[in-house]
Amino acid sequence: MAILLPQTQMNASGDSVGPARGSLKAPLDRVVVLHDEIDLPFGEVQVRLGGGLAGHNGLKSLRQGLGDADFWRVRAGVGRPPSSEPEIVASYVLSRFREPREEVAALVERAADETERLVERLGSEDG
Repeated sequence: MAILLPQTQMNASGDSVGPARGSLKAPLDRVVVLHDEIDLPFGEVQVRLGGGLAGHNGLKSLRQGLGDADFWRVRAGVGRPPSSEPEIVASYVLSRFREPREEVAALVERAADETERLVERLGSEDG
């Protein structure tokens, strides 16, 4: 098991994740990505294997770097801005949270807990 914290921007994370996966010889279904998700209400966390990219540039980069989109995702809901204009969406996801600090901390904790459960489950399937 390894944890990678890319030193790239999220929209270029595939540039580091792809080579790291190759170096570790990790199967694609053992790659777990934790990311923000505007298609989920703030505070909701979902786990799924694969799926669409929904315009998420970080996920697009990961698909390119990994060669496929069938990796695990822990999706942390950040809510959707009131517009679908690309500039407004980009500004929304790059800005500070509008929610109280305690609610943001709770979201981060839930996402971390779900990630830990997933990693434990994947590890138990190996052994």
